[in-house]
Amino acid sequence: MNTGVWLIGARGSVAVTSMIGALAVRAGLAAPTGCVLESPELRDLVRPGIGDLVFGGHDITSVPLDKKAAALAEAGIVPAALVRAVHGDLLGIEQDVRPLPPAAETPAPPGAVHAPAAGGTAAGTAGQSSGATQAEVARAIGADLDRFRRRHDLDRVVVINVSTTEPTPPSHPAHADPDALQAALAGPDPVLPPSSLAAYAALLAGCPYVDFTPSTGARLPALDTLALRLRLPYAGHDGKTGETLVKSVLAPMFAQRNLKVRTWSGVNLLGGGDGANLAQPGANAAKAASKQRVLAETLGYAPQGETRIDYLEDLGDFKTAWDLVTFEGFLGTAMRMEFTWHGCDSALAAPLILDLARLTASAHRAGRTGPLTELAFFFKDPLGPVPHALAAQWQALRDFVTVLGAEDGEETPEVGR
Repeated sequence: MNTGVWLIGARGSVAVTSMIGALAVRAGLAAPTGCVLESPELRDLVRPGIGDLVFGGHDITSVPLDKKAAALAEAGIVPAALVRAVHGDLLGIEQDVRPLPPAAETPAPPGAVHAPAAGGTAAGTAGQSSGATQAEVARAIGADLDRFRRRHDLDRVVVINVSTTEPTPPSHPAHADPDALQAALAGPDPVLPPSSLAAYAALLAGCPYVDFTPSTGARLPALDTLALRLRLPYAGHDGKTGETLVKSVLAPMFAQRNLKVRTWSGVNLLGGGDGANLAQPGANAAKAASKQRVLAETLGYAPQGETRIDYLEDLGDFKTAWDLVTFEGFLGTAMRMEFTWHGCDSALAAPLILDLARLTASAHRAGRTGPLTELAFFFKDPLGPVPHALAAQWQALRDFVTVLGAEDGEETPEVGR
Protein backbone atom coordinates (compact mmCIF):
# COMPACT_ATOMS: atom_id res chain seq x y z
CA MET A 1 0.00 0.00 0.00
CA ASN A 2 2.62 2.54 -1.07
CA THR A 3 1.32 6.07 -0.46
CA GLY A 4 2.89 9.24 -1.76
CA VAL A 5 3.44 12.23 0.52
CA TRP A 6 3.99 15.32 -1.60
CA LEU A 7 5.25 18.19 0.56
CA ILE A 8 4.86 21.82 -0.48
CA GLY A 9 8.01 23.26 1.08
CA ALA A 10 9.88 19.96 0.75
CA ARG A 11 13.33 21.38 1.53
CA GLY A 12 12.28 23.04 4.77
CA SER A 13 13.02 21.90 8.30
CA VAL A 14 9.65 20.27 9.01
CA ALA A 15 9.60 18.38 5.71
CA VAL A 16 13.16 17.07 5.95
CA THR A 17 12.71 16.09 9.61
CA SER A 18 9.59 14.17 8.55
CA MET A 19 11.55 12.35 5.86
CA ILE A 20 14.44 11.48 8.18
CA GLY A 21 12.01 10.28 10.84
CA ALA A 22 10.01 8.07 8.49
CA LEU A 23 13.18 6.53 7.02
CA ALA A 24 14.63 5.92 10.49
CA VAL A 25 11.45 4.33 11.85
CA ARG A 26 11.14 2.15 8.76
CA ALA A 27 14.71 0.94 9.21
CA GLY A 28 14.17 0.24 12.91
CA LEU A 29 16.68 2.91 13.89
CA ALA A 30 14.26 5.09 15.87
CA ALA A 31 11.02 4.77 17.81
CA PRO A 32 7.90 6.56 16.51
CA THR A 33 7.76 8.86 19.55
CA GLY A 34 5.31 11.71 18.94
CA CYS A 35 3.36 9.81 16.27
CA VAL A 36 -0.22 9.76 17.55
CA LEU A 37 -1.16 6.74 15.45
CA GLU A 38 1.60 4.75 17.16
CA SER A 39 0.13 5.31 20.63
CA PRO A 40 -1.12 2.11 22.31
CA GLU A 41 -4.80 2.90 21.72
CA LEU A 42 -4.45 3.53 17.97
CA ARG A 43 -1.52 1.37 16.86
CA ASP A 44 -2.14 -0.97 13.90
CA LEU A 45 -5.60 0.47 13.16
CA VAL A 46 -4.66 2.66 10.18
CA ARG A 47 -3.07 1.74 6.89
CA PRO A 48 -0.75 2.79 5.30
CA GLY A 49 2.01 2.41 7.87
CA ILE A 50 4.97 4.73 8.24
CA GLY A 51 7.08 2.34 6.19
CA ASP A 52 4.64 2.62 3.26
CA LEU A 53 5.17 6.36 2.79
CA VAL A 54 7.06 7.61 -0.28
CA PHE A 55 8.20 11.24 -0.30
CA GLY A 56 8.45 13.96 -2.92
CA GLY A 57 7.52 17.61 -3.16
CA HIS A 58 7.97 21.14 -4.41
CA ASP A 59 10.13 23.98 -3.17
CA ILE A 60 11.47 27.26 -4.48
CA THR A 61 14.96 26.60 -3.11
CA SER A 62 17.61 24.22 -4.40
CA VAL A 63 19.42 23.25 -1.18
CA PRO A 64 19.91 19.45 -1.44
CA LEU A 65 18.04 17.37 1.10
CA ASP A 66 21.23 15.83 2.48
CA LYS A 67 22.71 19.29 3.06
CA LYS A 68 19.56 20.40 4.84
CA ALA A 69 19.64 17.21 6.92
CA ALA A 70 23.26 17.89 7.89
CA ALA A 71 22.29 21.41 8.97
CA LEU A 72 19.45 20.01 11.09
CA ALA A 73 21.91 17.64 12.77
CA GLU A 74 24.36 20.44 13.43
CA ALA A 75 21.55 22.46 15.05
CA GLY A 76 20.68 19.58 17.37
CA ILE A 77 17.28 18.92 15.79
CA VAL A 78 17.97 15.38 14.56
CA PRO A 79 20.75 12.95 15.57
CA ALA A 80 23.76 13.10 13.26
CA ALA A 81 24.00 9.31 13.30
CA LEU A 82 20.50 9.02 11.83
CA VAL A 83 21.33 11.51 9.10
CA ARG A 84 24.35 9.41 8.13
CA ALA A 85 22.29 6.21 8.23
CA VAL A 86 19.55 7.48 5.89
CA HIS A 87 21.83 9.49 3.60
CA GLY A 88 21.35 7.18 0.64
CA ASP A 89 17.57 7.21 1.00
CA LEU A 90 17.56 11.02 1.11
CA LEU A 91 19.50 11.06 -2.14
CA GLY A 92 16.76 8.88 -3.61
CA ILE A 93 14.01 11.25 -2.43
CA GLU A 94 15.99 14.12 -3.96
CA GLN A 95 15.00 12.83 -7.40
CA ASP A 96 11.34 13.53 -6.55
CA VAL A 97 11.72 17.07 -5.22
CA ARG A 98 10.85 19.49 -7.99
CA PRO A 99 11.27 23.24 -8.36
CA LEU A 100 7.96 24.99 -7.99
CA PRO A 101 6.58 25.86 -11.45
CA PRO A 102 6.85 29.56 -12.35
CA ALA A 103 3.85 31.35 -10.85
CA ALA A 104 1.99 34.57 -11.26
CA GLU A 105 2.36 36.92 -8.32
CA THR A 106 0.34 36.25 -5.19
CA PRO A 107 -2.78 38.43 -5.07
CA ALA A 108 -2.40 41.30 -2.62
CA PRO A 109 -4.67 44.04 -1.28
CA PRO A 110 -4.44 47.41 -3.03
CA GLY A 111 -1.33 49.29 -1.96
CA ALA A 112 0.33 46.26 -0.39
CA VAL A 113 3.99 45.59 -1.08
CA HIS A 114 4.71 41.96 -1.85
CA ALA A 115 7.77 40.40 -0.25
CA PRO A 116 8.76 36.76 -0.79
CA ALA A 117 8.66 34.70 2.37
CA ALA A 118 11.95 34.13 4.10
CA GLY A 119 13.36 30.77 5.01
CA GLY A 120 13.28 29.09 1.62
CA THR A 121 10.12 27.08 2.00
CA ALA A 122 7.48 29.31 0.46
CA ALA A 123 4.68 27.72 -1.52
CA GLY A 124 4.79 30.33 -4.24
CA THR A 125 6.27 33.58 -5.53
CA ALA A 126 8.88 31.87 -7.69
CA GLY A 127 9.34 33.00 -11.27
CA GLN A 128 6.94 35.91 -11.06
CA SER A 129 8.24 37.45 -14.26
CA SER A 130 7.43 34.35 -16.32
CA GLY A 131 3.94 35.54 -17.21
CA ALA A 132 2.43 32.09 -16.59
CA THR A 133 -1.23 32.09 -15.72
CA GLN A 134 -2.29 30.37 -12.52
CA ALA A 135 -4.17 27.80 -14.63
CA GLU A 136 -0.87 26.89 -16.32
CA VAL A 137 0.89 26.66 -12.96
CA ALA A 138 -1.84 24.35 -11.64
CA ARG A 139 -1.44 22.09 -14.67
CA ALA A 140 2.34 21.97 -14.16
CA ILE A 141 1.90 21.04 -10.48
CA GLY A 142 -0.60 18.36 -11.47
CA ALA A 143 1.82 16.96 -14.04
CA ASP A 144 4.52 16.65 -11.36
CA LEU A 145 2.07 14.84 -9.08
CA ASP A 146 1.07 12.46 -11.84
CA ARG A 147 4.71 11.66 -12.71
CA PHE A 148 5.44 10.98 -9.04
CA ARG A 149 2.43 8.68 -8.75
CA ARG A 150 3.33 6.72 -11.86
CA ARG A 151 7.06 6.57 -11.15
CA HIS A 152 6.47 4.79 -7.84
CA ASP A 153 3.20 3.02 -8.75
CA LEU A 154 1.50 4.67 -5.78
CA ASP A 155 -1.98 3.81 -4.59
CA ARG A 156 -2.62 7.48 -3.84
CA VAL A 157 -0.77 10.73 -3.14
CA VAL A 158 -1.52 13.09 -0.25
CA VAL A 159 -0.38 16.69 -0.74
CA ILE A 160 0.64 18.46 2.50
CA ASN A 161 1.49 22.15 2.74
CA VAL A 162 4.36 22.77 5.16
CA SER A 163 5.54 26.02 3.56
CA THR A 164 5.80 29.39 5.23
CA THR A 165 2.67 31.25 6.34
CA GLU A 166 0.91 33.54 3.86
CA PRO A 167 -0.96 36.75 4.61
CA THR A 168 -4.73 36.48 4.38
CA PRO A 169 -5.56 37.14 0.70
CA PRO A 170 -8.16 39.61 -0.55
CA SER A 171 -11.50 38.12 -1.49
CA HIS A 172 -12.31 37.46 -5.14
CA PRO A 173 -15.71 36.64 -6.68
CA ALA A 174 -14.28 33.45 -8.20
CA HIS A 175 -13.51 32.07 -4.73
CA ALA A 176 -17.17 31.12 -4.40
CA ASP A 177 -17.61 28.79 -7.37
CA PRO A 178 -15.27 26.22 -8.98
CA ASP A 179 -16.45 26.94 -12.53
CA ALA A 180 -15.94 30.68 -12.09
CA LEU A 181 -12.57 29.92 -10.52
CA GLN A 182 -11.48 27.81 -13.47
CA ALA A 183 -12.31 30.65 -15.84
CA ALA A 184 -10.60 33.29 -13.71
CA LEU A 185 -7.40 31.28 -13.34
CA ALA A 186 -6.96 31.32 -17.11
CA GLY A 187 -6.69 35.10 -17.03
CA PRO A 188 -3.55 37.18 -16.55
CA ASP A 189 -4.29 38.34 -12.98
CA PRO A 190 -3.56 36.26 -9.87
CA VAL A 191 -6.70 34.90 -8.24
CA LEU A 192 -5.50 32.41 -5.61
CA PRO A 193 -2.75 32.61 -2.98
CA PRO A 194 -0.05 29.94 -3.43
CA SER A 195 -1.49 27.56 -0.83
CA SER A 196 -4.90 27.61 -2.50
CA LEU A 197 -3.37 27.20 -5.94
CA ALA A 198 -1.53 24.13 -4.63
CA ALA A 199 -4.80 22.81 -3.17
CA TYR A 200 -6.62 23.42 -6.47
CA ALA A 201 -3.89 21.60 -8.43
CA ALA A 202 -3.87 18.71 -5.95
CA LEU A 203 -7.62 18.22 -6.15
CA LEU A 204 -7.62 18.28 -9.96
CA ALA A 205 -4.87 15.64 -9.86
CA GLY A 206 -7.01 13.42 -7.62
CA CYS A 207 -4.95 14.04 -4.48
CA PRO A 208 -6.28 14.76 -0.98
CA TYR A 209 -4.85 17.97 0.49
CA VAL A 210 -3.73 18.91 4.02
CA ASP A 211 -2.74 22.41 5.14
CA PHE A 212 -0.41 22.32 8.14
CA THR A 213 -0.12 26.13 8.02
CA PRO A 214 -2.62 28.91 8.78
CA SER A 215 -2.62 29.84 5.08
CA THR A 216 -5.91 29.78 3.18
CA GLY A 217 -5.31 26.47 1.40
CA ALA A 218 -8.56 24.64 0.59
CA ARG A 219 -10.62 26.88 2.87
CA LEU A 220 -12.52 28.55 0.05
CA PRO A 221 -16.10 27.68 -0.99
CA ALA A 222 -15.00 26.93 -4.56
CA LEU A 223 -12.38 24.44 -3.40
CA ASP A 224 -14.75 22.80 -0.92
CA THR A 225 -17.26 22.30 -3.74
CA LEU A 226 -14.51 20.97 -6.01
CA ALA A 227 -13.37 18.48 -3.36
CA LEU A 228 -16.91 17.20 -2.93
CA ARG A 229 -17.40 17.03 -6.69
CA LEU A 230 -14.22 14.97 -7.10
CA ARG A 231 -14.92 12.86 -3.98
CA LEU A 232 -11.72 13.92 -2.23
CA PRO A 233 -11.00 14.70 1.44
CA TYR A 234 -9.01 17.64 2.75
CA ALA A 235 -7.83 18.76 6.19
CA GLY A 236 -6.32 21.71 8.11
CA HIS A 237 -5.42 24.32 9.36
CA ASP A 238 -2.26 25.23 11.24
CA GLY A 239 -0.60 22.36 13.08
CA LYS A 240 -1.02 22.47 16.85
CA THR A 241 2.43 21.81 18.31
CA GLY A 242 3.18 24.20 21.18
CA GLU A 243 1.53 27.07 23.00
CA THR A 244 -1.90 26.49 21.46
CA LEU A 245 -1.71 22.81 22.38
CA VAL A 246 -1.37 23.88 26.01
CA LYS A 247 -4.19 26.42 25.62
CA SER A 248 -6.52 23.71 24.31
CA VAL A 249 -5.99 21.81 27.57
CA LEU A 250 -6.04 24.72 30.03
CA ALA A 251 -8.91 26.77 28.56
CA PRO A 252 -11.48 23.96 29.07
CA MET A 253 -10.27 23.62 32.66
CA PHE A 254 -11.17 27.24 33.39
CA ALA A 255 -14.52 26.88 31.60
CA GLN A 256 -15.46 23.64 33.35
CA ARG A 257 -14.56 25.01 36.77
CA ASN A 258 -16.56 28.21 36.01
CA LEU A 259 -13.54 30.42 36.67
CA LYS A 260 -13.62 33.77 34.88
CA VAL A 261 -10.52 34.33 32.72
CA ARG A 262 -9.88 38.05 32.67
CA THR A 263 -6.74 38.22 30.57
CA TRP A 264 -4.65 35.77 28.56
CA SER A 265 -1.53 37.11 26.86
CA GLY A 266 1.25 35.18 25.20
CA VAL A 267 4.67 36.00 23.80
CA ASN A 268 6.14 33.58 21.26
CA LEU A 269 9.84 33.73 20.40
CA LEU A 270 11.13 31.70 17.50
CA GLY A 271 13.88 31.64 14.91
CA GLY A 272 14.39 29.72 11.68
CA GLY A 273 12.74 30.35 8.35
CA ASP A 274 9.25 30.32 9.82
CA GLY A 275 10.22 32.92 12.40
CA ALA A 276 11.78 35.13 9.74
CA ASN A 277 8.65 34.87 7.62
CA LEU A 278 6.44 35.73 10.59
CA ALA A 279 8.36 38.99 10.96
CA GLN A 280 6.28 40.10 7.95
CA PRO A 281 3.14 41.86 9.25
CA GLY A 282 0.64 40.02 7.05
CA ALA A 283 1.91 36.54 7.88
CA ASN A 284 2.26 37.48 11.55
CA ALA A 285 -1.35 38.64 11.74
CA ALA A 286 -2.64 35.43 10.12
CA LYS A 287 -0.67 33.25 12.53
CA ALA A 288 -1.59 35.24 15.65
CA ALA A 289 -5.29 35.11 14.78
CA SER A 290 -5.12 31.33 14.38
CA LYS A 291 -3.38 30.92 17.75
CA GLN A 292 -5.85 33.15 19.63
CA ARG A 293 -9.09 31.67 18.25
CA VAL A 294 -9.13 28.71 20.62
CA LEU A 295 -9.76 30.93 23.64
CA ALA A 296 -12.95 32.66 22.53
CA GLU A 297 -14.42 29.47 21.10
CA THR A 298 -13.63 27.42 24.22
CA LEU A 299 -14.41 29.97 26.94
CA GLY A 300 -17.43 31.46 25.16
CA TYR A 301 -15.94 34.95 25.39
CA ALA A 302 -12.68 36.67 24.48
CA PRO A 303 -10.53 37.65 27.45
CA GLN A 304 -8.31 40.69 27.23
CA GLY A 305 -4.85 40.16 25.83
CA GLU A 306 -3.24 39.04 22.62
CA THR A 307 -0.66 36.64 21.24
CA ARG A 308 2.58 38.24 20.08
CA ILE A 309 5.11 36.54 17.82
CA ASP A 310 8.69 37.81 17.74
CA TYR A 311 11.57 36.60 15.60
CA LEU A 312 14.87 35.82 17.31
CA GLU A 313 17.34 34.47 14.77
CA ASP A 314 19.56 32.90 17.43
CA LEU A 315 16.82 30.44 18.49
CA GLY A 316 16.95 28.67 15.13
CA ASP A 317 14.30 25.95 14.92
CA PHE A 318 13.54 26.13 18.63
CA LYS A 319 10.72 28.21 20.08
CA THR A 320 9.75 29.53 23.48
CA ALA A 321 6.28 30.67 24.50
CA TRP A 322 5.46 32.46 27.76
CA ASP A 323 1.83 32.95 28.76
CA LEU A 324 0.27 34.96 31.55
CA VAL A 325 -3.31 34.19 32.61
CA THR A 326 -5.24 36.22 35.17
CA PHE A 327 -8.53 34.83 36.40
CA GLU A 328 -11.24 35.48 38.95
CA GLY A 329 -12.51 32.98 41.49
CA PHE A 330 -15.18 32.80 44.18
CA LEU A 331 -16.11 36.18 45.67
CA GLY A 332 -14.02 37.94 43.03
CA THR A 333 -10.67 36.71 44.33
CA ALA A 334 -7.99 37.63 41.77
CA MET A 335 -5.52 34.88 40.81
CA ARG A 336 -2.98 34.19 38.08
CA MET A 337 -0.97 31.47 36.44
CA GLU A 338 2.01 31.45 34.09
CA PHE A 339 3.50 28.77 31.88
CA THR A 340 6.50 28.46 29.61
CA TRP A 341 6.78 26.10 26.66
CA HIS A 342 10.16 25.46 25.08
CA GLY A 343 10.27 23.07 22.16
CA CYS A 344 11.75 22.21 18.79
CA ASP A 345 9.23 23.08 16.11
CA SER A 346 10.33 20.49 13.54
CA ALA A 347 10.58 17.65 16.07
CA LEU A 348 7.06 18.46 17.29
CA ALA A 349 5.56 18.86 13.81
CA ALA A 350 7.23 16.03 11.87
CA PRO A 351 5.45 13.08 13.55
CA LEU A 352 2.12 14.84 13.02
CA ILE A 353 2.90 15.14 9.30
CA LEU A 354 3.32 11.37 9.19
CA ASP A 355 0.06 10.87 11.10
CA LEU A 356 -1.86 13.23 8.83
CA ALA A 357 -0.53 11.62 5.67
CA ARG A 358 -1.61 8.21 6.91
CA LEU A 359 -5.02 9.34 8.19
CA THR A 360 -5.87 11.32 5.07
CA ALA A 361 -4.83 8.46 2.80
CA SER A 362 -6.92 6.04 4.86
CA ALA A 363 -9.90 8.39 4.75
CA HIS A 364 -9.56 8.66 0.97
CA ARG A 365 -9.33 4.88 0.71
CA ALA A 366 -12.56 4.62 2.77
CA GLY A 367 -14.36 7.03 0.43
CA ARG A 368 -14.51 10.07 2.74
CA THR A 369 -14.97 13.41 0.99
CA GLY A 370 -14.84 17.07 1.95
CA PRO A 371 -13.37 18.45 5.19
CA LEU A 372 -12.05 15.89 7.66
CA THR A 373 -13.37 17.56 10.79
CA GLU A 374 -12.38 14.54 12.87
CA LEU A 375 -8.73 15.59 12.51
CA ALA A 376 -9.27 18.74 14.60
CA PHE A 377 -6.97 17.20 17.24
CA PHE A 378 -3.99 18.17 15.07
CA PHE A 379 -4.89 21.79 14.30
CA LYS A 380 -5.09 25.20 15.94
CA ASP A 381 -7.84 26.37 13.60
CA PRO A 382 -9.63 23.18 12.53
CA LEU A 383 -12.21 22.87 9.80
CA GLY A 384 -15.88 22.73 10.66
CA PRO A 385 -17.87 23.40 13.82
CA VAL A 386 -15.77 21.30 16.18
CA PRO A 387 -14.83 21.64 19.85
CA HIS A 388 -11.42 23.16 20.65
CA ALA A 389 -10.96 21.20 23.88
CA LEU A 390 -8.20 18.67 23.33
CA ALA A 391 -9.99 15.90 25.26
CA ALA A 392 -13.08 16.15 23.03
CA GLN A 393 -10.91 16.27 19.91
CA TRP A 394 -9.01 13.20 21.09
CA GLN A 395 -12.25 11.25 21.54
CA ALA A 396 -13.41 12.25 18.06
CA LEU A 397 -10.08 11.15 16.60
CA ARG A 398 -10.20 7.80 18.42
CA ASP A 399 -13.71 7.15 17.12
CA PHE A 400 -12.66 8.14 13.59
CA VAL A 401 -9.61 5.86 13.62
CA THR A 402 -11.69 2.97 14.94
CA VAL A 403 -14.21 3.40 12.14
CA LEU A 404 -11.48 3.68 9.51
CA GLY A 405 -9.90 0.50 10.82
CA ALA A 406 -13.23 -1.32 10.65
CA GLU A 407 -13.96 -0.07 7.13
CA ASP A 408 -10.49 -0.76 5.75
CA GLY A 409 -10.65 -3.14 2.84
CA GLU A 410 -12.68 -1.93 -0.10
CA GLU A 411 -10.69 0.32 -2.42
CA THR A 412 -12.28 3.50 -3.75
CA PRO A 413 -11.85 4.44 -7.42
CA GLU A 414 -8.88 6.70 -8.07
CA VAL A 415 -9.43 10.13 -9.56
CA GLY A 416 -6.99 11.37 -12.16
CA ARG A 417 -4.99 8.16 -12.56
